[in-house]
Amino acid sequence: MVEVTDKAAAELKSLLEEQEKQDHALRIFIAGMSCCGVQYGMSLENDISEEHDLVVEDNGLKIVMNKDDADGLANATIDYVDGPSGKGFIIDNQAGSACGTCGGGCS
Repeated sequence: MVEVTDKAAAELKSLLEEQEKQDHALRIFIAGMSCCGVQYGMSLENDISEEHDLVVEDNGLKIVMNKDDADGLANATIDYVDGPSGKGFIIDNQAGSACGTCGGGCS
């Protein structure tokens, strides 16, 4: 299922504490498609529907996703990057990446 790297878990826990949202979960979702594959989104949420959501835990964090998105997020890894181009959370999902296969000259 979804994996959270140690670095991302530390940053997320710090963010939850900083915003006084320790009772919230990280919601991940499929935000759309581009020529390079699936686009993802994330938010901190405390509204979880037992009927529509799937809850998993990894690295001490609660992760929520819509049951309809679960297959598309099955092999996703949430990481945190901090480099010359900026810093932030990313979702890497090799199964959802098709960059370069559409022939549309995406960049």
